[in-house]
Amino acid sequence: MTAQPHEPTSASAPVLDKSLRSIRVALTVPQDREAFDAGLRMALDEVRATLDLSKLNEFIHTWWLIAHDSLHDRAGRERMYTHAAHIQDLAERGQTVPRGDKSWRELLAERGVQP
Repeated sequence: MTAQPHEPTSASAPVLDKSLRSIRVALTVPQDREAFDAGLRMALDEVRATLDLSKLNEFIHTWWLIAHDSLHDRAGRERMYTHAAHIQDLAERGQTVPRGDKSWRELLAERGVQP
């Protein structure tokens, strides 16, 4: 018997390292990549100005989490951006913005996150 290479499945997504390149490649939704690029420029500007890497570390960790979400649920990320655009459109037209029917705790629980 020989060992076969393991291909990731939806149940076992690839392990994503915390390098900027790996994170950006994992962002499957164009709006995420645009936000990543803009945020990275701001984080690097702040590092240059303050010589403090904490904001860059925070940026990397946050986008690492978003990249995991992107790998696991691209359709969900796309729905999020579509919904956000719809809400923005309603707000710009002065219409009532609908409220969600779930609390943050319920939303996090659905994602398996314990607050």
